[in-house]
Amino acid sequence: MTGLKNLNAPAATVEDAITSRRSIRCFLPDPVGRETVEHLLAVASRAPSGTNIQPWKVYVVAGEAKAALSATILEAYDSVRDGDEKFEREYNYYPLEFTEIHLARRRKIGWDLYGLLGIAKGEKDKMHTQHRRNFMFFDAPVGLVFTIDRALQIGSWLDYGMFLQNIMVAARGLGLHTCPQAAFANYHVLIREQLGIPEDEVVICGMSLGTADAEAIENTLVTEREPVEGFATFIDFR
Repeated sequence: MTGLKNLNAPAATVEDAITSRRSIRCFLPDPVGRETVEHLLAVASRAPSGTNIQPWKVYVVAGEAKAALSATILEAYDSVRDGDEKFEREYNYYPLEFTEIHLARRRKIGWDLYGLLGIAKGEKDKMHTQHRRNFMFFDAPVGLVFTIDRALQIGSWLDYGMFLQNIMVAARGLGLHTCPQAAFANYHVLIREQLGIPEDEVVICGMSLGTADAEAIENTLVTEREPVEGFATFIDFR
């Protein structure tokens, strides 16, 4: 498929790893070994954190454990359509009120993805089916769930983002791909029960890890970025 020929080629430089990272929404079943995951996490743990707090905690699932977690969440996700209680995350990921520029960007990526998949506006069943693939880790062989100590504050959450980015960039260096997924945080109660996560940890997000399916149309999606002049202000440069 055009544009995906070298999708799984290992990144040769740090810049290549950063720019070739994308959110993959369809993976091959090719296994990723524990040693590989441990290596990625060890590399990622070099992320900076205020006073070296290192706020990250990770639960890694594969095989039957991953399948059981997915099944539990999918049952809950599907039940919402039947009028059951809505599941919500413990923190606000998105603003309570979007400004127009951010809302426009959000809508664009949504409709760009649905357009590739042939999902038209109003086709709620198809949207539901696509969104539920999140909770199957998009068929990736490895799923990760990230938590943070409930007592930690916004600085540690900022540090956590650098840790997550390190995982995704390091994965590209090995020819692997990822998809960070805040959607998992909505089901923190179920995830907590399934994985034995204590109450003093907040579920931040999940992440899929594996080899991208180069034949999947959804993996052709590359999101747009604002040019530097749109977000940077240079002062006293000559």
